[in-house]
Amino acid sequence: MRLKITFASLVGVGLLLYADSLSAATPTDACALLTPARVSAVLGVSVGGGEHIPPARGELCGWAQPSDTSHSGKRVVLDVFGPIGGLTPAERFAIGKKPVNGITKTPVTSLGDDAYYITTPGLGTGLNVKKGAAVFQIRVYGFPVDQIQALEKSLAQDVLTKF
Repeated sequence: MRLKITFASLVGVGLLLYADSLSAATPTDACALLTPARVSAVLGVSVGGGEHIPPARGELCGWAQPSDTSHSGKRVVLDVFGPIGGLTPAERFAIGKKPVNGITKTPVTSLGDDAYYITTPGLGTGLNVKKGAAVFQIRVYGFPVDQIQALEKSLAQDVLTKF
C-alpha cells in the first residue's frame, strides 16, 4: 500500500512540475515579445511602445505610429492565445486550420511546429503559429498582402525566440 501511495505522490508531483514548466514556457504578455525598435525596423516606420488591447488584457498587444490615432496606417497586432472555455490554445489552433468558405488558409513551412496564414476578406491576413503548447497570431496592416505575409513571418521568428 505504501508503494502505491508513494508512486501516486511522485506522479502527482511530476504532473505539477510539468504543468508549471508549461505555463512558465508560454509568455502571456504579448507586449514583452517584440520591441518597438524591431517592429519599427520591420515596418519601415517609427512605432511607439506596445499597448495592450484592451489595456487590461496582456495577451493582445499592438504597435503603431504615435501619430496614427485612427489605427489606419502601418501597424502590428500580436495575440498570444490563451484557453477559451474548455479549449486549449493548441485546440484553438487546430480548429482554426479547418476550411471555411470565403477564408483562405495557407500552410507555412519551417516556422514553429506548425503555422498557417489566414486571409479573411475585409479583415486582412494573419499568421497563426504553434510551438509546443503555445500559440500566437501576428497581424501586420498597411501593406499589400504579399508584403504582409513576409513581414508577419519575420516578426513571428522573433516571437518564437521567446518561447
